[in-house]
Amino acid sequence: MTDERGFPDSTLNELFKHHPPSDEQRKRYEAIRAGALAFAALLREHVPVSSDRTDAVRKLRECVMTANAAIALEEARR
Repeated sequence: MTDERGFPDSTLNELFKHHPPSDEQRKRYEAIRAGALAFAALLREHVPVSSDRTDAVRKLRECVMTANAAIALEEARR
């Protein structure tokens, strides 16, 4: 079945199932998290305590999660 926005059941099923990482994917996740952690430390050091700094860290976390999702779903998109 497909809805009016074009999300067939197969797409939804792929998006919401568990995708166990391969060893290579695990290494990429770790590299992304390490880079984000380094940037988060820079934010903490150079940006004054504020709601904007909190938002910046939150968006960095969201960026990591979105990048990880892209890695997890890459096999399904090929």
